Amino acid sequence: MGITGLFLILFLIVHAGINACIFLNDNGKTFNDVAHFMSHNWIMRFLEIGLFSGLILHIIQGLKLWSQNNKARPIEYHYNQPSKNSKWYSRSMGILGTLLLLFLIIHLSNFYVGTKVALYSGDQYHNLFEEMKEDFSNYWIVLIYVIGVSALYWHLYHGFQSAFQTFGINHKRYTPILKFIGITYATVICILFALMPISMFFKWIV
Repeated sequence: MGITGLFLILFLIVHAGINACIFLNDNGKTFNDVAHFMSHNWIMRFLEIGLFSGLILHIIQGLKLWSQNNKARPIEYHYNQPSKNSKWYSRSMGILGTLLLLFLIIHLSNFYVGTKVALYSGDQYHNLFEEMKEDFSNYWIVLIYVIGVSALYWHLYHGFQSAFQTFGINHKRYTPILKFIGITYATVICILFALMPISMFFKWIV
């Protein structure tokens, strides 16, 4: 779970960096050029297989872990105050993960599928930037994305530090540093992702 989680964390850095090209406000030229390179470069397309494999494995591992936790304590405690020894987001990783999965399905259907259809049907020109502008002109799509990114924030907030703890890195000197890095990472990544649909909806980017 920790290995696949860190793998996906690294992918989000690349994904956010590519999408952030829209903030250059050059009518999507740089963003479309980078997106075209990523979709046509055979190395990137090969790595894409690893990405989806890691994502599917992470989901399976999450479901397995959730099942094991439930079986470990089939009968609830007579007296239980979980807020005393754990944060709400650490107890809600299953719910947050489910929200993220639903958000991911919507995200892939909105942008990934169209890109691949254009690529494998005679390599037609596909203006992904214009597609984003059109989709993010709808307030309900923007709302879905903001909710999805909010779920991603708490998932990353807890998951980043937990991954290192899984590897046995839990020390009074290093844990606060990892926690700070995790909070900074989750904040920067999620602000970038949230600003994209918001900026297009309010036409800050044209």
